[in-house]
Amino acid sequence: MPRVCAFTGRRTVAGWQKVEKGKRRDGGVGNKVKGRTKRMVKPNLRKVTTVIDGKVVKVYASARAIKSGLVVKPLKVKKAE
Repeated sequence: MPRVCAFTGRRTVAGWQKVEKGKRRDGGVGNKVKGRTKRMVKPNLRKVTTVIDGKVVKVYASARAIKSGLVVKPLKVKKAE
């Protein structure tokens, strides 16, 4: 199962990390890119128990989906003593 939010579709994305050098005050024109490397930006995913189509399932959900109320948690039933 891939690490993708079941509600928002957030997933790992690739980008670049840049190294910039140079100072404008020393006669240059400002920062220049001197190198770059690939980096991965991972979403803040949590494994939560939720209700989807009337069934209780465990899925990955992003923190934003949990905070915004997209995740519906199942009712907790107390056991009779």
